[in-house]
Amino acid sequence: MEQTNPHLFVYGTLLDNNNSYGAYLQQHCTLLQPGKLKGRLYDIGDYPGAIADTDSEEYVHGSIYLMDEPEKILEFIDDYEGFGDDQAQPNLFIRIQADIETGTNTVECWVYVYNLAVEHLPRIRSGRYLK
Repeated sequence: MEQTNPHLFVYGTLLDNNNSYGAYLQQHCTLLQPGKLKGRLYDIGDYPGAIADTDSEEYVHGSIYLMDEPEKILEFIDDYEGFGDDQAQPNLFIRIQADIETGTNTVECWVYVYNLAVEHLPRIRSGRYLK
């Protein structure tokens, strides 16, 4: 059986310990270090949405976690992010693997990126989501 990548990059509401899913991550993952994804961040209202773009000069900032049980945790977070065949189509977010830059290297991580049009959404130019 293929091993699931154990790294998860989080940049939005999942960083909040007051969010039940964020608290779940705190309990079942180890925070490794800050990281950044090449791309753009948009304000979707109650949460942000990242668009990955390897040609971007901008970054989305967040944290890299090491998941203790990747399959189980990703299934749980997929539900939160509305990702999967059993969710409304098209999915609001999709889960991809992307290179996350740290201060010293690059870590391939799972990340949830926004899957709908962003033309009408306000940009978060700092790349940091703080509510």
